[in-house]
Amino acid sequence: MSNVNACLIGKLCISSRGLDQHQLLMVILSVMQTIPPLSLYIHIPWCVRKCPYCDFNSHSATGGLPEKAYVAALLSDLEQDLPRVAGRGVETVFIGGGTPSLFSPEAIHALLEGIARRVPIARQAEITLEANPGTAESGKFRGFREAGVNRLSMGVQSFNDRHLQALGRIHDSREAKLAAEIAKAAGFDNFNLDLMFGLPRQTREEALDDIHSAVELQPSHLSLYQLTLEPNTLFHRYPPPLPGDEAIWEAQQACQALLDEKGYRQYEVSAYAKDGFRCRHNENYWRFGDYLGIGAGAHGKLTDASGIIARTWKIRHPAHYLETAGTLTGIGGHVAVASEELPLEFLMNHLRLKEGFIETAFTDLTGLPISALEPTLSHCLKDGLLERCEGTIRCTDQGWNFLDDVLEKFIARR
Repeated sequence: MSNVNACLIGKLCISSRGLDQHQLLMVILSVMQTIPPLSLYIHIPWCVRKCPYCDFNSHSATGGLPEKAYVAALLSDLEQDLPRVAGRGVETVFIGGGTPSLFSPEAIHALLEGIARRVPIARQAEITLEANPGTAESGKFRGFREAGVNRLSMGVQSFNDRHLQALGRIHDSREAKLAAEIAKAAGFDNFNLDLMFGLPRQTREEALDDIHSAVELQPSHLSLYQLTLEPNTLFHRYPPPLPGDEAIWEAQQACQALLDEKGYRQYEVSAYAKDGFRCRHNENYWRFGDYLGIGAGAHGKLTDASGIIARTWKIRHPAHYLETAGTLTGIGGHVAVASEELPLEFLMNHLRLKEGFIETAFTDLTGLPISALEPTLSHCLKDGLLERCEGTIRCTDQGWNFLDDVLEKFIARR
């Protein structure tokens, strides 16, 4: 009920005159079932320094952080977006970057308080803050907890000092371990550690050592990413010596097996969680849910009452964002997703989940019949890349290992 507001219901009532009470109720229930959950992503673009592998919208914090001005800009940005989601409640909040933990607890408190005054936040909302171990302080982490943050996501990447140095990280292995202990002492029983594999000159044994070190810290969630050389990064221009494909594959398989042995269940391509601790915010992405995106370069995805899905984004440069947030100039773009694009958009998200998707969800969230996936769906089922079981479609083990190839088949069909 929280995701459909009085304003929307009122519009339905006006547009549905002539229907009897039962018919109107059916219309309202139909809309309530098809409007997906809503999340809020907040981008804070500053970090201590840019890592050579990072292609995110992040900028070195030189000359101080404009905390008050940026919080005010974020709230103006949110206010401008509210008519698109009038009355819908926010189920999860994710503050990413950059390094949001560079901001003070006071700034995060002002931000979350300002958001709560403008949009309903669910009582049990998951509120995540990304943090860098090099910025971990006990008082600061306690302050984030008191401000309303109930989940931390820390970019450890490795517990090997040689690899951390190669990645350009500002912390060492000691600080990485200390950050996790500080988080627990501050009251965070729900925290994620980011790890990477396939690092320059990394061996299989070193990748496993990172998993062992992470598990010893007892995080509720682990994210495991392969290092990739993205365009417009220093590593792309000057590639470091990475392990071969076969060595990377063996390391990945070994790490996944160890995580499973330690009770971390893989539920998404790069995500592993203890029971009950999946990242709800990211799950909403993968389930093709809606999300507002505020902040420099933040992206959003919204479904309106008529079922039209739109992608939005804000201008990227922090200085320009500060000058224009909350105005039309601050909107980088807004485009409706064409109906022929919806099947691929849906699959690129849902097939990342181990459990796949319920067939009826495809129609509910795209407005298209499941036949819109044919004939590629039938070919993938026949080739053993996808499987259908009791109304659910998911990747087989083979399809999971070659997910990019599966998606390529749906791209080629367009």
